Amino acid sequence: QGPISGVNKEIAVLQCHGDCDPLVPLMFGSLTVEKLKSMINPANVTFRTYSGMMHSSCIEEMMDVKQFIDKHLPPID
Repeated sequence: QGPISGVNKEIAVLQCHGDCDPLVPLMFGSLTVEKLKSMINPANVTFRTYSGMMHSSCIEEMMDVKQFIDKHLPPID
């Protein structure tokens, strides 16, 4: 069981990775997302890759993060 139980199993996760990352190869991102899916509800795990992105970020990734936050966190008044 471990620390991931109850409501934690339903947490939403967005994992992003560049397909040209020289520091953390895409294969490790793929392995990580599969491990996450085995620990929590796999339907709540989203893995996005970005073509040409290295160990950095891009506007597409930031837009995906914004959409994820907008979907999963309540608005701030």
